[in-house]
Amino acid sequence: MQNVLDSVNQRTTLVGENRLELLLFRVHGSQLYGINVFKVREILQCPNLTHLPGSHPVVRGVAHIRSGTLPIMDISLATGNPPLENVKRAFVIITEYSGKTQGFLVSGVERIVNMNWKDIHSSPKGTGRDHYLTAVTEVDGKLVEIIDVEKILAEVAPINEEISEGVIKDEVKAQAASKRVLIVDDSKIARKQISRCVEAVGVETVLMEDGLQAWEHLQELEASGKRVQDEYMMMISDIEMPEMDGYTLVTSVRSQPTMRDFFIVLHSSLSGVFNKAMVEKVGANDFIAKFDPDILAQQVADQIEKRMQ
Repeated sequence: MQNVLDSVNQRTTLVGENRLELLLFRVHGSQLYGINVFKVREILQCPNLTHLPGSHPVVRGVAHIRSGTLPIMDISLATGNPPLENVKRAFVIITEYSGKTQGFLVSGVERIVNMNWKDIHSSPKGTGRDHYLTAVTEVDGKLVEIIDVEKILAEVAPINEEISEGVIKDEVKAQAASKRVLIVDDSKIARKQISRCVEAVGVETVLMEDGLQAWEHLQELEASGKRVQDEYMMMISDIEMPEMDGYTLVTSVRSQPTMRDFFIVLHSSLSGVFNKAMVEKVGANDFIAKFDPDILAQQVADQIEKRMQ
């Protein structure tokens, strides 16, 4: 366990090379699950939990950790399965998503594996359990399921998705109908949140599920003689995605002289100064942390206003 903790503390230096490190863990039985190490702050033996009356059923309690109080969610309950037993013997993975910190209760933590995003694939369609999956991969011949944590958090602690009054000017809305925005995100809930926000501005949206799908789409447009900038006002892309991550997607776009002025915003639950530095490195125009409808809508409105000038 200490080796795993040391690896988490060191983080990963592979971001920007279409690579990631997955922390493997178990919930029930032998099925393996994975979470990006970059989202993990700490791994602990489950501390004493204090139940809060009226809390969401998925929240097994709160824990006092490092002078702070964190909600501890049962990841088994959150994905529609029976609650974890033997909580005192369980582990808590402390994570950070969109600047918020919470713990996920799991039965066991395995190890960290170094992977390429091209070996991470979108969740299979039509299976009963893919509702909470965002991707799958294989490690040592075993299936690893990657859970859509953003969906869990949206259900446990719903966020405001409404754009505040006055953010979008009437003249902007009047010009929005003729515009389109390309949205790229592997999370179903994130795609819905972003598209609802952008469409509330009055802009049409086209949705893609991963970076490779988006890149192939942009290449097809170019091959057909169309300018990407004429088809889309901008692209809003997640960073962590199967097949091709957002950093690699931006790098690929910028490698094409005809797309170098295509406006791209990276939009991710990975937050912090590091990502702003990576935005500059790969050539994206901006970074927005998920999910603030006012900031996102204002970014779209700004692009509409620029085209009105």
